[in-house]
Amino acid sequence: MVESCVYQESTDAMPIIRPISALLAMLCLVTSSLAGAQSNDDAVDFASQTIHLALTQEPPQLNSMKATDQVSILVLSHVMEGLVRYDRRGNIVPGVAERWELTPKKATFWLRKNAFWSDGQPVTAHDFVFAWRNALDPATASEYAFILYPIKNAEAINKGKLPTTDLAARALDDYTLEIDLESPTPYFLKLAAFVTYYPVRQDFFEAKGDGYAADTDDLLYNGPFVMTEWTHSASLKMVKNQRYWDKEHIVLNAINADYITADTRARLNLYIDGKIVYTRLDGETYKDALTQRFRIRSFTTGSVFFMEYNHRDGRVTRNANLRRAIQHVFDPDEFVNKVLATPGNLPGESLFPVWLQGVDGRFRQEYPAPRAKVDVDEAKAYLQKAATELGRKQIPPLVLLVSDSPTATKQAEYMQGLLKSRLGLDIKIDVQTFKQRLAKMTAGDFDMVGAGWGPDYDDIMTFGDLFASWNLNNRGRYSNPEYDRLVRVGMTNTDPKTRMDAMGELQQILFDQAVILPQYEQGVIYLMHPKLRGVVRRVVGADPDFTYARVIE
Repeated sequence: MVESCVYQESTDAMPIIRPISALLAMLCLVTSSLAGAQSNDDAVDFASQTIHLALTQEPPQLNSMKATDQVSILVLSHVMEGLVRYDRRGNIVPGVAERWELTPKKATFWLRKNAFWSDGQPVTAHDFVFAWRNALDPATASEYAFILYPIKNAEAINKGKLPTTDLAARALDDYTLEIDLESPTPYFLKLAAFVTYYPVRQDFFEAKGDGYAADTDDLLYNGPFVMTEWTHSASLKMVKNQRYWDKEHIVLNAINADYITADTRARLNLYIDGKIVYTRLDGETYKDALTQRFRIRSFTTGSVFFMEYNHRDGRVTRNANLRRAIQHVFDPDEFVNKVLATPGNLPGESLFPVWLQGVDGRFRQEYPAPRAKVDVDEAKAYLQKAATELGRKQIPPLVLLVSDSPTATKQAEYMQGLLKSRLGLDIKIDVQTFKQRLAKMTAGDFDMVGAGWGPDYDDIMTFGDLFASWNLNNRGRYSNPEYDRLVRVGMTNTDPKTRMDAMGELQQILFDQAVILPQYEQGVIYLMHPKLRGVVRRVVGADPDFTYARVIE
């Protein structure tokens, strides 16, 4: 991971105020000298090195071979570990593997002999091979199977053309893992830190069957923490893993997620009452945080948010002119300033966020994103073309699927009003819990959906392959052979200019076909307990990462 791509903040020091918003800088100047102590401080305990926090959602999937969402990955990143991991500065460092050797054709990892599962058995090379084979098995239906495609035969296995035993990943012995690559993959080491690459022990998995990862006793852990309690939809608890190979550097003894709520107002109240150590703010709650004289911190997440269309047969949103009509009435500047109304967000212009590296500098500086002009007359002309092509006098009501958070609902209501007032389109908002929204997205039960994507690894391909036809995270099932071809160029070529030229063409296709509607790049403002130090904020990997945090007196 290159340092320029990492926006990292350790709370050991005063937070850096980045020039993402003059308003936020002003707010931080006003509040930076204030301690911000909560009224009844139960959020931290120095003696026991315990912290309390709130999760925004119930983790939908703690099977690392199937997990796709941010909350599940956050939990898994604290209780599991892959071949490599991220350090405090966002660099790739040894995890279960103590060393490795990479060539354009092969990767070899030598595993440490002091890495153990939470039941005391050693973590072996066989556990990685089993997990990867299982994730690629079509019967598993892993939406992240594609991230294993750089391994030779992985894609053919995932498409049912070869048996899982043909995967070119071999345990030469318990502590030596050898992998043949399908083609040169300069970013393979970065992939190996992602959750789909985590190990799973075959005997335990088979003993649990369909119940694997359903509860605390249905998982084995090999990371810094183990999960000891999980009251579904209410709370969970992680405690220090006494069998973790690097336990001497883990200070926290317990991370108690005592609350699970998507309500930003509820989380702020918990913070004010001294019940939790961290909360993210939105357009309303940051004003209240100011009145409480808390220090407001900032962070650029690296994530992009967009409205995704359903491109499946039979859906009116498959029509490109309908999507172009919406593209020409949406103003991302207005959306950021009037709807989100919090400092730090950037107007959405592309699938590729501004921080991504290009050939010699930032990708978006070298390949500027095309931007649609807001023009209602042009939009109406596109809408008329769409109606003609669809054989309809008017477009039927469209279903916009969103999560049940107040922020998501507010954004959906804005889009509903915008499309009605400017295009006469009727939008039905379908509000679902986080888990149910994911299920509906996978099933294709929507016309449009409020979606977002954060980087899984530090390379432009983490965004570029999102709308490839084989990527199951492409929930709208967009399919374009030319797009797929350009993704292959980016995946298999080692020349930076050739790769970035392909990504530039992808960016143009996404715009010309209005494949998605970019809305914003996420910048967040948040509160962190003043006695909690060592929390890492990062673009790639678990965020926030409490692994090396500690409570001070």
